[in-house]
Amino acid sequence: MPRIAVITDTDSSLPLDLAQKHNIVQVPIIVQFGDESLRDIYEIEDKTLFHRIDKEKKLPTTSAPAPGQFVEAYKQAFEKGADSILCYTISSEMSSVYQSAMSARDMLPDRDITVIDSQTLCMAQGFMVLTAADALAKGASKEDAIAAAEDVRQRTHLFAALSTLKYLAMSGRVGHLAAGIAGLLEIKPILTVSAGRLQMLERIRTQRKSRARVVELAVEAAAGRKIERMALLHVSASEAARDFEPMIRQALPSSNLIYAAMNPGLSVHTGLGLVGVVFTTEK
Repeated sequence: MPRIAVITDTDSSLPLDLAQKHNIVQVPIIVQFGDESLRDIYEIEDKTLFHRIDKEKKLPTTSAPAPGQFVEAYKQAFEKGADSILCYTISSEMSSVYQSAMSARDMLPDRDITVIDSQTLCMAQGFMVLTAADALAKGASKEDAIAAAEDVRQRTHLFAALSTLKYLAMSGRVGHLAAGIAGLLEIKPILTVSAGRLQMLERIRTQRKSRARVVELAVEAAAGRKIERMALLHVSASEAARDFEPMIRQALPSSNLIYAAMNPGLSVHTGLGLVGVVFTTEK
C-alpha cells in the first residue's frame, strides 16, 4: 500500500503537538516586519506578535510561503518514504498559498502530489487535514481521504467574537473614526467563514453579549446534531477561552475538544483577544 504524506500550511491553526501526532507537516506563513521575515508559529507566536505591534504601532504584512518552501517540504516527505503527497491549503479566496503549493507541485512533475484548496481556514481547514490523515492511517485511498475531508468541510462551522477593532483600524480595514466610535460603544464584531473568506457576520455590543451570541449561532448551526469535533479558538487569550468553554460545552456537549491558537498568519488580521469556536457536526 502506498504511503501518502499529508502537508498543510500554518493557517490551519493546528496545534504543533497534534500535527506531530498525526505526522502532518505545516509549511509556515511568512510574517514580515520591515526587512525581517519570520516563520509563523516556528519563529513568532501571538504574544510576541502583538507585543511588537503595540510597541512599533504598525502591523506587519503576511505572505504565502514561497514555492521553494513547499518544494522542500515535498522533497523531505519523499525522502522519508512517502510515495505520494496530499497537501491542503488555506482558501484561495484568502491567500495565494494554494497557488504557491501548485507551483511547487509543477516543479516536481514526476512525483504524485495532489494539492487541495480547502476553501476554508483556521481549524475548519485543520479538521479537514486531520480527517484526511486519519483516513489514510486507516488504509483509505487518497481519493477516499479527499472525499472524507470534503464531507467534513461541509459539516464544519466557525464563529468567533473580536475583542477589539484596534488592529482592524491599523490595517485600514475599518476607518480610525469608525473604530473609535465602535470602541466607545463596545461593539464586538462576530466573524464566520463564508464563501471561503473570513467575514463579519454581526456587530454586538459588549464582550459578554458577543460571546453569548457566538454560542447561540453555534447552536443554530448545529441544528440538534451531535458534535464530532470541536476547537476553542483564541488569539493570545487562553484564559478567556477557558472561561468560554463551560458556555459552549453546556450548549453543545463534546468529548472531543481542543484549544487552538489562531496563529500570527491569521491573527494579525483579527487582533488580540479573539475567542471563538470551530466544530464539526455528526452526520
